Amino acid sequence: MTTTRRQFLGRAGAASAGTALVLSGCAGYEGGSGGKVVVIGGGFGGATAARYVKMWSPNTEVTLLEPSRSYVTCPFSNYVLGGFNTIDKITHGFGGLSSAGVKVVHEAATAVDTGKKTVTTASGTMPYDRLIVAPGIDFIWDGVAGYSEAAAEAAPHAWKAGPQTALLARQLEAMSDGGVVVIAVPRTPFRCPPGPYERASMIAWYLKNKKPRSKVMIVDPADTFSKQGLFLEGWKKHYGDMIKWVPGKDGGRVERVDVPTRMVKIETETIRAAVMNIIPPQRAGAIARTAGIADNTGWCPIDPLTFESKLVKGVHVVGDATIAAPLPKSGTAANTEAKVAAAAVVEMLAGRMPTDQVLSNTCYSLVTPDWGISVTGVHTATAKGITTPPGSGGVSPAGRDDAFRKQEAAYARAWYASITRDAWG
Repeated sequence: MTTTRRQFLGRAGAASAGTALVLSGCAGYEGGSGGKVVVIGGGFGGATAARYVKMWSPNTEVTLLEPSRSYVTCPFSNYVLGGFNTIDKITHGFGGLSSAGVKVVHEAATAVDTGKKTVTTASGTMPYDRLIVAPGIDFIWDGVAGYSEAAAEAAPHAWKAGPQTALLARQLEAMSDGGVVVIAVPRTPFRCPPGPYERASMIAWYLKNKKPRSKVMIVDPADTFSKQGLFLEGWKKHYGDMIKWVPGKDGGRVERVDVPTRMVKIETETIRAAVMNIIPPQRAGAIARTAGIADNTGWCPIDPLTFESKLVKGVHVVGDATIAAPLPKSGTAANTEAKVAAAAVVEMLAGRMPTDQVLSNTCYSLVTPDWGISVTGVHTATAKGITTPPGSGGVSPAGRDDAFRKQEAAYARAWYASITRDAWG
């Protein structure tokens, strides 16, 4: 589905303003219901949930458990690889949440007792009336033959931003001109569906400007990908034959990697890589499995109206760990899910049940620093499920001029500024 320019600009603007169409009624709560809410995980989902529970219910004691002193976002981390962003610009502290009244504890949750309603950390246990878990992702290390957690120090995944992003950037800087960068895409579902293809674009941008004889090869078990037509259009315009995508139907599934020799074996050939970017398959973060809120798929089924776990009452799950299709595993989706969960928590602590909700998602990608593309969607959540009304989303128009794409790139930057401020302050 393709939106018109007017429809696209309207929806993108609404979404970049912090998903303003979600849960506007919650601003009317008078002091909230009190109680104790613990939030595990300080990413887009957890930080947003903590902020909004406290905002909508000031009398509620809200504690955020996050072991890291700062959070490095995966959105905009690909631009570090392109050479026009830095890690410090995508690193966010938790001072804004503390100022908003959230108690931030920099410790990891090691156990959850859903019967006693307690969370354990290295310092002891803390009780909760409602628990919100935003566990993010873990990697299935044996999902790629020849790959491992140790191997990631030589062939980085960079799918959790920070040191891995910096390592991949250093490897790109060190490679000789004329080499091949291989990006191995994981099987679905995985965090940020357009991410590998944006990454290919950003690496190609860096190589075009620094090492123009080099190539990028994407090996992919899938036959289609998010915003495919727009990416292909941008690649042809800006990179010619520098980027090659090998889909599953053409043998793109990885059979084995040999990290010491930098060899990647796919179904049809063996590729010698100058730089290997191996992205393993994924599942919900470990605390989700510890708490019993992940099912045999590795992900967390939720009640779409409240984002309460379908497996454990009193525990809500938001972000990449959820089974919440048609919402993707994206930063905007985590943000809007967190607001639904926060509203549900406030309502349920007060003895009320939430009403139907509207959720939104917007995902921007850059093909060059000034050539942006996007997908947007608006979804309805009821007790029966999450649905996408006809005509309520789509990708940005194809075939537009450079001025249009430059404006989309500007929207991407505005979206990032807005959503990170909404989450961390």
